[in-house]
Parts: sequence; structure tokens; C-alpha cells
Amino acid sequence: MVQAWYMDDAPGDPRQPHRPDPGRPVGLEQLRRLGVLYWKLDADKYENDPELEKIRRERNYSWMDIITICKDKLPNYEEKMFYEEHLHLDDEIRYILDGSGYFDVRDKEDQWIRIFMEKGDMVTLPAGIYHRFTVDEKNYTKAMRLFVGEPVWTAYNRPADHFEARGQYVKFLAQTA
Repeated sequence: MVQAWYMDDAPGDPRQPHRPDPGRPVGLEQLRRLGVLYWKLDADKYENDPELEKIRRERNYSWMDIITICKDKLPNYEEKMFYEEHLHLDDEIRYILDGSGYFDVRDKEDQWIRIFMEKGDMVTLPAGIYHRFTVDEKNYTKAMRLFVGEPVWTAYNRPADHFEARGQYVKFLAQTA
């Protein structure tokens, strides 16, 4: 099952867990109230997984590709790290096929929640949520990227509150309070 927690404020390498002591765990229900959806799938059979196909059909995830995030496989690796806080105008859907990393999302009080993602974890971050991603200390993640329709890769760094997707997300948060 997915592990998530409120991050500490310690400076340092973002690839470290940044788990405070004492810990402040976050459950799936709290993530759902932020619009974050989670599934645990069998990544060894992603090419012919009926459960993945069902999710894709139900949620209209019609486009996909696979990205390997590591120095040896990703051109301009250092430039393409995604740790800058940003949002997208569409949902961000990622399925970890191998390796691991962290998605950080903002809660309603603007605090960081860290979601540890490893092989078999699939997550949907809603359009308009501020977030960021980093590999962990293993420096390797292989992920399937899914989209509704044609892929849109544009990230809008914070502040980006003027976008309609952000306004809709803020309204969604107010309704789940």
C-alpha cells in the first residue's frame, strides 16, 4: 500500500525521504480529499493487465508512453528533473513500472505531503494541484505516463493561480472541507 506523510522542513537533498520524527502519516482517504487517486497494480504484466485496461477505459486514458528517469537513459537528465513546484491544466497520471520516487503535493493548508511511489503504484494528480516529483536516492524510475487525449507536457511554475484549472481545483477543495 502507498506510503505518504507530511514532509519535514529540513534543507538538503530532495531525494531523501524527509520524514519527520515523530512521523505524520497521511492515509488514502486524506489523499482522496485532495483529489489524488491511487491504485496498486501488477507492473510485471502492464502490457496485458485487464485491471489497467479497465482503469484506462473508465477514465478515458487513451494515450500513453513510457519514460525512464535516470542519468543513463534521459537526455539532459539534470535539466529535466521535475522538482520545481508546478501545476498542469490536465490531470497527471503516472504508473511506476520499476524503480521509485516521490510525488509531493500541497494540502489545503499549503503544507507538503510526500507520496512514496514504487513499482506497481499508479497515481492521478488532479489538474490545478501544486506538486513536484523527484527520484529517490536510487536515482531510477521507469514510469508509464497516461493522458486523456493528446499529451500536453506544459508545467506552469508557481505562482499559477490565474489558470482556470487552478480555480476549479480550489473550488473542489472548498467543497471537500
